[in-house]
Amino acid sequence: MTPQSASQKAREICRLAPIVPVLVIDDAADAAPLATALVNGGLPALEVTLRTPAALEAIAEMARVEGGVVGAGTLLTPEDVVAAKRAGARFGVSPGATDRLLDACEDAELPLLPGAATATEAMRLLERGYSMLKFFPAEASGGAPALKSIGAPIPQIDFCPTGGISPANVADYLSLTNVVCAGGSWVAPSDLVKAGDWDAIELLAREAAGLKRT
Repeated sequence: MTPQSASQKAREICRLAPIVPVLVIDDAADAAPLATALVNGGLPALEVTLRTPAALEAIAEMARVEGGVVGAGTLLTPEDVVAAKRAGARFGVSPGATDRLLDACEDAELPLLPGAATATEAMRLLERGYSMLKFFPAEASGGAPALKSIGAPIPQIDFCPTGGISPANVADYLSLTNVVCAGGSWVAPSDLVKAGDWDAIELLAREAAGLKRT
């Protein structure tokens, strides 16, 4: 997979809905009903972060949910890429980008949304062929104003901002011409997941799916 084709596929996935849920799953038994609630609410692209022991099993469970497109977040190493692809991930997300990680995703034919927080990082990825990036950590890196400023001289790149995104600020990001979608965890709060309140999560997903994009 070339960087260009990886970005094309990642952009297609990002265009499925205005929000990509960023999920930290502690119990794989929650994975399928959680994915079902989010997909039914209109959020088909799901990012499961590799931050818990249950993450890979959760990806495998979510990969079976009809209508869902599950990806693996927090990819850091080539080993993460292999494990994520084996579990059923259809795309990957990373907080930053290294040559080894990019090589591994291209070799595994796993579309990657590589992270960038500065103009230099974005330019290096564009030079390699990536034009659909993750802006992370969004709020800590200057928020929507910073992303707008990066977009002015580098209009070739689209972004999915993640990190500190909430209902209070998401509209600021979605109003930018270089933002395709945003990543957020508020659509699947841990208390609702632990309570198994899938109806409430579906409602949150419906509200997020209705957000307007530029």
